[in-house]
Amino acid sequence: MKRTALYPGTFDPLTNGHLDIIRRAKRLCDKLVIGVAINRDKKPLFTLEERTEMVTFALSDMDGDCEVEVVPFEGLLMQFVESVGASVIIRGLRAVSDFEYEFQMVGMNRKLNPEIETVFLMSDVQNQAIASRLVKEIARLGGDVSAFVTPSVKKRLEEKYK
Repeated sequence: MKRTALYPGTFDPLTNGHLDIIRRAKRLCDKLVIGVAINRDKKPLFTLEERTEMVTFALSDMDGDCEVEVVPFEGLLMQFVESVGASVIIRGLRAVSDFEYEFQMVGMNRKLNPEIETVFLMSDVQNQAIASRLVKEIARLGGDVSAFVTPSVKKRLEEKYK
């Protein structure tokens, strides 16, 4: 039986931290769905289409045996998990503060569907400080974000903040 996992996020923008979690998650499943979320509360800098393109482009040269699919979604995460046939949700953790929020989410998600497991992957030490929010702030203020994102994402950030 094929094990499908879902890694959801807004990816606004996609960072090297996200890519690290994706690389490692690919080792845990046969198929990995990257769910690019519409989250109107976060007021993203990039459109859904732009974020989906950034993720797809970044994954185009990533090797491995795991099938990867990038899918935009809106609505309840657990409904999306079920619609893509996933049995596992992948979440990245950078700090204890991330865990507190994620802990609450896991509890609610298990009430909605106890068959779906959540797996937490700790960020690599070199990526623990990377947050999309901070990357956008650095780019907006004219700082160099090349240590935090791919060259193509850096270019898109520069275009947004011209």
